[in-house]
Amino acid sequence: MDHNEDECRVGGEHHGKQDDEEAVAREEFKKSVEAKMALRQSNLNPERPDSGFLRTLDSSIKRNTAVIKKLKQINEEQRESLMDELRSVNLSKFVSEAVTAICDAKLRSSDIQAAVQICSLLHQRYKDFSPSLMQGLLKVFFPGKSTDDLEADRNLRAMKKRSTLKLLLELYFVGVIEDSSIFVNIIKDLTGVEHLKDRDATQTNLSLLASFARQGRTFLGFPLSGQEILEEFFKGLNITVDQKKFFRKALHTYYDAAAELLQSEHSSLRQMEHENAKILNSKGELGEENTSSYEKLRKSYDHLYRGVSALAEALDMEPPVMPEDGHTTRVTTREDVSSLGAGKDSSVLEAMWDDEDTRAFYECLPDLRAFVPAVLLGEAEHKVNEQSSRTQEQPSESGTEPDQGGKNEKGKDKDEKDKEKAKDPDKDKGKDKDAERKGENEKEKIKGLEGTNLDGLLQRLPGCVSRDLIDQLTVEFCYLNSKSNRKKLVRALFNVPRTSLELLPYYSRMVATLSTCMKDVSSMLLQLLEEEFNFLINKKDQMNIETKIRNIRFIGELCKFKIAPAGLVFSCLKACLDDFTHHNIDVACNLLETCGRFLYRSPETTVRMTNMLEILMRLKNVKNLDPRHSTLVENAYYLCKPPERSARVSKVRPPLHQYIRKLLFSDLDKSTIEHVLRQLRKLPWSECESYLLKCFMKVHKGKYGQIHLIASLTAGLSRYHDEFAVAVVDEVLEEIRLGLELNDYGMQQQRLAHMRFLGELYNYEQLDSSVIFDTLYLILVFGHGTAEVLVELIGGWLVTPGNVMEQDVLDPPEDCFRIRMVIMLLETCGHYFGRGSSKRKLDRFLIHFQRYILSKGALPLDIEFDIQDLFADLRPNMTRYSSLEEVNAALVELEEHERTVFADKANNDKQSDSEKPPSRISSGTISANGQGPVNGPTKEHHGRSFEGESGDEILDDEVGGSKEVRVKVLVKRGSKQQTKQMFIPRDCSLVQSTKQKEAAELEEKQDIKRLVLEYNDREEEELNGLGTQPTGWMQSGGGRSSNRGHTWEGHGGRGGSGSRHRHQHYSGGGFYYGRRR
Repeated sequence: MDHNEDECRVGGEHHGKQDDEEAVAREEFKKSVEAKMALRQSNLNPERPDSGFLRTLDSSIKRNTAVIKKLKQINEEQRESLMDELRSVNLSKFVSEAVTAICDAKLRSSDIQAAVQICSLLHQRYKDFSPSLMQGLLKVFFPGKSTDDLEADRNLRAMKKRSTLKLLLELYFVGVIEDSSIFVNIIKDLTGVEHLKDRDATQTNLSLLASFARQGRTFLGFPLSGQEILEEFFKGLNITVDQKKFFRKALHTYYDAAAELLQSEHSSLRQMEHENAKILNSKGELGEENTSSYEKLRKSYDHLYRGVSALAEALDMEPPVMPEDGHTTRVTTREDVSSLGAGKDSSVLEAMWDDEDTRAFYECLPDLRAFVPAVLLGEAEHKVNEQSSRTQEQPSESGTEPDQGGKNEKGKDKDEKDKEKAKDPDKDKGKDKDAERKGENEKEKIKGLEGTNLDGLLQRLPGCVSRDLIDQLTVEFCYLNSKSNRKKLVRALFNVPRTSLELLPYYSRMVATLSTCMKDVSSMLLQLLEEEFNFLINKKDQMNIETKIRNIRFIGELCKFKIAPAGLVFSCLKACLDDFTHHNIDVACNLLETCGRFLYRSPETTVRMTNMLEILMRLKNVKNLDPRHSTLVENAYYLCKPPERSARVSKVRPPLHQYIRKLLFSDLDKSTIEHVLRQLRKLPWSECESYLLKCFMKVHKGKYGQIHLIASLTAGLSRYHDEFAVAVVDEVLEEIRLGLELNDYGMQQQRLAHMRFLGELYNYEQLDSSVIFDTLYLILVFGHGTAEVLVELIGGWLVTPGNVMEQDVLDPPEDCFRIRMVIMLLETCGHYFGRGSSKRKLDRFLIHFQRYILSKGALPLDIEFDIQDLFADLRPNMTRYSSLEEVNAALVELEEHERTVFADKANNDKQSDSEKPPSRISSGTISANGQGPVNGPTKEHHGRSFEGESGDEILDDEVGGSKEVRVKVLVKRGSKQQTKQMFIPRDCSLVQSTKQKEAAELEEKQDIKRLVLEYNDREEEELNGLGTQPTGWMQSGGGRSSNRGHTWEGHGGRGGSGSRHRHQHYSGGGFYYGRRR
C-alpha cells in the first residue's frame, strides 16, 4: 500500500509539473499574440511624424547608406540595434533603397519576426514604404524572363520564394500589407496546371503551397487549433468568404492534379521495375543506362511523394496511398541489382525472422478454442444472437412477398400471446425474482473461487519464462474469464517490474493469444501503454529512464505480435526524434532494437522505417552526442539495417598445397611425425619447396604445443635437403628482426611463436649457440640504450644517433614485451647452457638482462613472476640486483675479470711459444688412451715424473740417450688436475700412428699452400694480361658446406647434450655459425 501511495504521490507531482509547464507556455503564447495584435493596431493606424521632425534626424548619405547595408542582413540578434539606428536616421529620400535591401535580404525562418518588426517601424514612419515593399516582394513570384536556368539558381529562387511568402503572410497579419488580393494572384500562379510538366517547379510549388496552408489556415477557413485569443486575432483580417472558397478550391484542385501525376509516375516506376526484373532474369545484370534511368525516376517519384504528402497533411487530408508501396518505391543500386527483383529492396526478399524458432514464437499462437469451451470464452452468446438474427432475417425476406394472409395470422398469434401474459403477470414476476436470487448466489460463490484462483495465477506470471509456461497460464486464465478478471490481468501485465525486461516477450505472447477471443485485453493494455508513453516523454528525471525503456520495449514486443499498430510505433519514434536529446535517444534506440528490424523487413512499413532510419543517422551526425549515445544509435541502426557486405571469398589453393597444409596443421602430432616426414620427402621439391617454407613459418597459426614438432621436421628434412633447413633458420631470424623494427601489437603472438621456434631449432641442432646469444643481445639493444652500451654489448656494431632516438617508438618504457621474448627463448633452450663457455655467456647475458629489466621500472605482476621462474630454473643461485648501480658495478667487475683472464691467457701463449723446441714434430698431441688430443701433465711409467714449464704437449725423439718418447699425461686427484710426464718406447704403435698422422697433415698443408700460390700466380697473370681494362666480378652467395654426423629421430631428437655432435658452416645470412659439443 505504501508503495502504491508513493507512486500516486510521484505521479501527482509529475502531473503538477506538467500542468505548470503548460500554463507557462500558454501564458507566453498569449503574450506573443497580444503583442501582434497591438502591432497590427499600430500599423493600421500609424502616427507618422511630420517633415519637421524628420529634418531633425540624420539625413547624411554616409549614415543612411550604412543603415541600408545592414538591412540586407536582418537577423534576430541585430534587431534591437538596427531598429535604434532606423529611429535615428531620416530615410525619406532612401525608401526605395531600403525596400530593395529588404527584398534582397536572405532571411531564415528564425529571422522573419525580426524583419516584421523592422518593416512595421518603417511603415509607421514612411507612407510610401508599404506599397514599394509589396511591389518588391511580389517581383520574387513574378520575375521577368530569365535566360539562365541553372540548378543552383533554381534552388536559390525556391528558398527565396519560401521565405518571401512567409514574410508576406506575417506582414499581412500585422497590418503592414492590407490587400489580401495579392495572395490570390500568388496562389493562382502557384496552382497553375502548366507547372506540373516541370518536376522542379512542381516540387517548389508543392512546398510553397504546404507552407501557405500551414501558416495561413484562416485563408482556407480551417478551424484553428489553439486558444480563443487566436480566433480574436484572425477575426480582424478582412478575408472574404469568396476568397476562402477560392483558396480552398485552388489548393484542392492542385492537390488532385499532383496526386494524379504521382499515380502516373508510380505506374511508370512499377512498369520500369518489371522490365528490369525481366532483364535480370534473362541477362543476370542491368546496364548502366537502365540503372541510371531507374534511379532518376525513383528520385523524382520520392520528391513528388514527399511534396504531395506534405500538402495533404497541411490540408487535413490523408496522404495518397500507392498500391504495393513497399514493393515499388525501393532503391536498387548497381551493387544489389543481382537480386531477383530489380526494384525491390533486399530487405523485402529477406526473411522477416532470423530463425525458425523466433518465427514460431511470434506467429504460431495456440488456438484457445481447441483447449477451452466456447462458453468460457464468451462466444456462445454471440452465436445465439447470430442465429436469432438469421431467423429474423428469413421471415423478413419472406414477408417482402405480397402475402396479406400470412401477416394477419402473425398478428393474431401475437395478440393471443399478449393476452396470456397479461393474465398471469404475478406468476412471471415471482419466477424471475427467484432465478435472480439463485444467480446472484452462484455468482458470489464463483467470484470467491475466481478471486483466490486469479491471485495465484497472477503470482505465477513472473515465473513464466518459456513459451510452454506462458501458453499453459493463458489457457488456465480462460477458465477464470470475466470482465473484472480481464481488467486485473491487464493491470498485472502493465505493472511488470521495470528491470524484468526478459518477461515482456512472454507477456506480449499472452496478450496476443487472448486477443483472438478477448479483444478488450489488447485495447486496454495498449491504451495504458500509450498514456504512459505520452506522460513520460517529457520527463527528464534519471529515475524515469528504466520505466521509459520498459514502456517502449513493451510496445515494440506487441508490435511484433501485430497487436500494436505500426502507426503507434512510428508516432512514438517520431516523438523521440523531434526532441532527440537525453532520454529520448535511449528510448528511440530501445524501440529500434526491439521491433525496428521487424518493421524494416515488413513490406508494408519498410519505406517508412527506412526514412526514419535516415533521419536518425542525420540527427546523429548533426548533434554532438556523447560516445555512449553515439554507440547506441549506431548499434540500433545497423541492427535494423545491417551494412551490405560482399560474401567472403575463400582462397582457392592447389591440391598439392592443400595436402601440405593438411599434413602440417591437421595430421601432425607425436605419433604421426614419422609418417608426415616420409610424405613430405615424397613431394616434388622443385615445385613446393617455397610453399613448404611458407607453411613452416606459420607456426603461430597452428597449435602452440606442436612447434617443437615443426622444428623436428626441419631437422629430419635437413638430412636430405640441407638448404631447406638453412632457409628456415634464415626466415626465422628475419621475422624476429622484422618484429623488432615494426613493434606491432597485433604481431605479438606471432613473435612469441617465432622465438619458441628458434629455440626448438637450436634444440634440434639446426643452429649454433652464438646465434641464440646474438638474438638475445639484439632483443635488448635494438632501438634501446645509448651508443656506448650498444658498442659494448654487440662488440663493434656501428651505431648512429638515430638508433637512440627510436627508443620511444621501437621499445617504449612501459612496453615489457621484449622481456617476454627473452623469457620464451631461454625457457625453450636455456637449460643447454649449463657448462663450458655457453654457461659463461649465459651468466654474462643474464646480468645485462637484469640491467634491461631495471630500466623498465615497475613491472606487471605476471612479468615479474615469469622472470622469477626463469631465474629459479636456469640460475637459482644467481644474485638478483635491485638497482642499476649494482648491475653496472657487476658489469664493470665482470669486464675486469674477463680482461684479466684474457691477459693471462695471452701471456701464457707467448711464454709457451718461446719455450717450444724448433722441431715441427713437437706440435702434435697425443692423448693418454691414444684416441685424441689432450692437454695436461703426464706420468712416466718407470716412476720418474717431472712437470714441464709449458702447458703444451712435448714429443722428443731422444730423451736421455734412449730411444723413447716423452709425453704428458693429465691425471686427476680429488678435485685437482695435474700433468705428469712419462716415456713411451719409440717403436710403440701409438707413436708410429701419431707420426703418420702428423706427416699426412703436413703433406695436406703443403698441397693447400701450393694450390693457393698457383691460384695467386694465375690471377696475377690474368690481371697483367687484361692491363687497364675494367674488370667486373660478382661474389657468389654465401657458400655453404656442412658435414652432419648426427642422426635424426622423429621423437628422440630433443636429447641431452651428449647427442649433440656436429660441425656446420652456416652462411645463409652472411654469418658463420659453428658449434661442436
